Amino acid sequence: MKGSDLFVRCLENEGVEYIFGIPGEETLDFMDSLSRSDIEFIVVRHEQSAAFMADAYGRLVGRPGVCLSTLGPGATNLITGVADAHLDRAPLVAITGQGSLDRAYKESHQILDVVGLFDKITSWNAIATAAHQIPELVGKAFDIATDVPGATHIELPEDVASQETDAIPLEKKSYSHSCNFEENELHKALEMISGASKPLIIAGNGVIRENASAELEQFVDASNIGVVTTFMGKGAISADNDHFIGSMGMSEKDYIMCGLDVADVVITVGFDSVEYSPDHWNKRATTKIIHVHTRHPEIESSYIPECALIGSLKTTLKAMLHKIHAKEFPKYYRNIKVSMENELLNYRDDPSFPMKPQRIIWEVRQILDRGDILVSDVGAHKLWIGRLYPAFAPNTVLMSNGLASMGFALPAAIASCLVHPEKKIVAISGDAGFLMNLQDLETAVRLDCDLVIVIFDDSSYGLIEWECNREFGSSFGTTFKNPDFVELAHSFGARGVRVRSANELSNIFQDAFNEGGVWLVDVPVDYSENLKLTSIMEGK
Repeated sequence: MKGSDLFVRCLENEGVEYIFGIPGEETLDFMDSLSRSDIEFIVVRHEQSAAFMADAYGRLVGRPGVCLSTLGPGATNLITGVADAHLDRAPLVAITGQGSLDRAYKESHQILDVVGLFDKITSWNAIATAAHQIPELVGKAFDIATDVPGATHIELPEDVASQETDAIPLEKKSYSHSCNFEENELHKALEMISGASKPLIIAGNGVIRENASAELEQFVDASNIGVVTTFMGKGAISADNDHFIGSMGMSEKDYIMCGLDVADVVITVGFDSVEYSPDHWNKRATTKIIHVHTRHPEIESSYIPECALIGSLKTTLKAMLHKIHAKEFPKYYRNIKVSMENELLNYRDDPSFPMKPQRIIWEVRQILDRGDILVSDVGAHKLWIGRLYPAFAPNTVLMSNGLASMGFALPAAIASCLVHPEKKIVAISGDAGFLMNLQDLETAVRLDCDLVIVIFDDSSYGLIEWECNREFGSSFGTTFKNPDFVELAHSFGARGVRVRSANELSNIFQDAFNEGGVWLVDVPVDYSENLKLTSIMEGK
């Protein structure tokens, strides 16, 4: 068989369902082989979207999502989405075509050192220089993407893709991707918790990636210890659990920081510094930290744990559960939880228009069931969602956080529709973020997605304007003019609606999910709330 046939058979061997991408001249053999496979190729309108779709697929399924591009500009267009998956620990395998090996050493049309470009945004990447290498390359790419988890990359030159080979896919084995903690570290951690008066857990992205939410909830209920999640950890513990306090992610002194300020021991579970810098919650480096993760801590001045339990989160949390003694849950933490909840509740009937971000988030929460999915783009709206949106289950809030890349929401929502067609899916974008990948509105319509896209419309880069106004009292270079989003949606074959009053939004959501299809809901938003929030946090 030719190399591309072998490559596709290896992907089938890994259980790949979808490949998201755009074909090119250097991937023609690969596409020919893929045309005879049960793997579904999802053709998209931009390679960045392909990578974001693979990113979201990996988060939701727990197996690497796969994206494909050709060489040169196709490969460079993948970079943002691949980097996003890598920093957010989403399993992803990127495949790029390349010119023939006899062109690799010289300047040639569209030839770039793609392996070099991908080196810093993947856990592993390599070029196939002979067809017989393909089984080992594919096996390694999927194993490492799952183990870290994160992004990996394989480059397939066109002459290797057409090369004949007798190699066959490797026998697929299932291995554990974790080690076990050391008993002395467990004993030390339990002693620290026992001696603490106000211990607090920070639950991060790793809890969701390892599917350890049930174990975390059992441990929390048994120990009576409060939990704060990162934005990426939303849903790691249900928002209606009595021990859940809220989510952290603001650089300013939010309510949650008040809880971390008084905590005498912080237990980080599945937490990575890229989610929320320890400088924000341990600036003086005086907090005692217990690190619970599959990986060793990223040591920095504000994050030097007293002890580290390295291994499977499920195994570690179960071991801690069997030996923990219940603490008294401080009333102070409960008051913080109530303050966060009330901030959303107080706006549920707010009639003002343009709409307050809190009211929009309240209406989204009402239309979605506990297991439905909200996908957030990057912008001012993400901070409101991260702070206030109650998540009741893992992988029900997807966002770009480590790289914080605008344009994430629409592609990620499309992948969510493919993985969970039975669920209601809402994508929230700013007007700027939506326009960065709006071309894949066609993909959503073509795939018959049932999807509601909500645009927070303020004709500006709202988050940057927020920061400018906070820092300098004015903003510069942050405003623009928008197209008619309703007509834009219609041109793609989607439904478009512009909200005219706050009380319309609930009925629009009802109509959208009752009728199905792709809906674009343009919501004028009042971002004066941003500076009000800043004033509260800064005690003004």
